[in-house]
Amino acid sequence: MLDAAQRRIKGAIFKFFFLTLVIGLCFAILYPLLKILPVVTSDFSDLGNPDVIWIPVKTSLMSFRAAISLGFGNGRTMLLTAVYCAAITFIQIMISAFAGYSLGRVKFLFSSVVMVLVIVTIVTPPQALLISQYLRFKQFDVLGIVSLLNNGKPMDLINKPYVLYVLALTGFGVKQSIFVFIFRQFFSSLPMELEEAALIDGCGFYKTFFKIALPNAVPAITTVASLAFVWNYGDTYYTGYFHPDGPYIANTLTRIFADNQDNISKVLNVIQRRYMVPSVSNFVFDATKHAAALIYLSPLLAMYFAAQKKLVESFERSGIVG
Repeated sequence: MLDAAQRRIKGAIFKFFFLTLVIGLCFAILYPLLKILPVVTSDFSDLGNPDVIWIPVKTSLMSFRAAISLGFGNGRTMLLTAVYCAAITFIQIMISAFAGYSLGRVKFLFSSVVMVLVIVTIVTPPQALLISQYLRFKQFDVLGIVSLLNNGKPMDLINKPYVLYVLALTGFGVKQSIFVFIFRQFFSSLPMELEEAALIDGCGFYKTFFKIALPNAVPAITTVASLAFVWNYGDTYYTGYFHPDGPYIANTLTRIFADNQDNISKVLNVIQRRYMVPSVSNFVFDATKHAAALIYLSPLLAMYFAAQKKLVESFERSGIVG
């Protein structure tokens, strides 16, 4: 009887400290968001008011309206970015899945060396490859064929929209080596009996891949699709160097809301003229920037919550655990 009571007391104490730790971590993670919400939902006249801490005196969505009109082109910029990310994601899924299947299921000469090179690519910072990639696309040529067809001159692909698609097609897209590793780990865990049954039914290598392996790789595809979309959506490195004039939302917001006095003055002047407010300050700039950040994050959060279950399942099956 006494031992049972002691166990219950220990269990209650453990649950209390565990719950306290979870609540503390959640508060630490959500605290920046909790501080932003009163700012972005306040009227411009209340911004900077020391009496407003958690609850605005007068609520308004003008910060969101200003952010949408300034940084999102009334939704056009986000739509173009989403279309670009969807296309790049599809390319990365297909190329990475094919490479991962070949590395995971096909035994060929130096296959282990190729896998080591994939891992080396994962740990190599992209800055180490930048100069080589930039020069390659600045003077793009394939075995002299491009120069032959272009009056002896190579083709300049820098600041062209298709250069990012070329990077994805050649396996050098954003974090693409990680996607190859995920697919390789997943396909390695598939039972050999599936391929043997497909071989008996007359399936070759490609038919087995498209009819058997790829349909069974839904968890890995979901993981790669989510990560590829998120990383391409927020990428400013590749888009900034290879297509700086492109309509990518991350680059657009970085240019508009850069923390320098010229940008701040331009944004404030536009807001004051467009929304007929008597006066604006740096608080208005910060509120508009925070509202733009929340709008920017909303599709990513929606995607995460939609694919959360598949993400966990794929990480468990691919061996990527902490």
